Amino acid sequence: MEIMEVQDLCKTYGKGEAKVEALKHVSFTLQKGEFAAVVGESGSGKSTLLNCIGALDEPNAGRIFLDGQNLFAMGEEERTIFRRRNIGFIFQSFHLIPELNVEQNIIFPLLLDYKKPDSGRVDEILEVLGLQERRGHLPGQLSGGQQQRVAIGRALITRPKLILADEPTGNLDRKNSREVMELLTKASRQYQQTILMITHNPNLITSVDRVMQVTDGILTDLGGNGNEKLS
Repeated sequence: MEIMEVQDLCKTYGKGEAKVEALKHVSFTLQKGEFAAVVGESGSGKSTLLNCIGALDEPNAGRIFLDGQNLFAMGEEERTIFRRRNIGFIFQSFHLIPELNVEQNIIFPLLLDYKKPDSGRVDEILEVLGLQERRGHLPGQLSGGQQQRVAIGRALITRPKLILADEPTGNLDRKNSREVMELLTKASRQYQQTILMITHNPNLITSVDRVMQVTDGILTDLGGNGNEKLS
C-alpha cells in the first residue's frame, strides 16, 4: 500500500549567481511499513528533501502526498495540525524537553493535540525501547543513547503515517548507533511503521529496505542493495 508520493519536487535558494538548486525534479514513492534511507554528502540536498517532506520547508515546485493528502494544498494552520498528527520526527540532537521526564517527553505530542495517552501503548513503547526503569528520569540523567530512544518513543506514540529520521545516530557512538538502528528496524517490522532516514554514513543502511542517493539535488533510487552499490 502506497503511503507517500513525491512528484517532481524542486527547491531553489537565492537568485542570480547566488542561486542554488537544492532539489531537481525529485520523484519517488514509499510503501506502508517501508524503511528507506536517503544517503548523500553534506550539501547534497538530502536535508532539504526531508524538510520539504516534513512540511518544515516549502518546495518551489512539485507535490507531496501523504496518505492521499496533498501537503502543500493545505493552509498553513491545517498543514501544521496534519504534520503533528501524521509525521513523527527523530533529530540528531534529540530535542527533548529538559524539565519533563522520559514518559512525559514521549507523550508530549499527544498532550499538544489535547489527547489522552493510552497507558497500555505507553507501557508497550517503554518496554520496546528498554526504558521501563527510566520512565521517571529527566533527560539530563540519561545517556545519549537513552535520550535518542526517548526521541524514538516520542515519534512512535502518535502512530504517525511517516517517521522522518534526520541523522538519528549522528551524536552517538558505534554501540548506541547500532542499538538505535535495531530499534528503528524493529519499529518498522513490529508496527508496520514507515520510516525515511537521511544519513551520510553508508554503514547504517545494511538493514533498511531501500536506499536512495542524493547528489547535487538529483535523487537516484538504488533499490534494496544500495549498500552494495555504494561500496
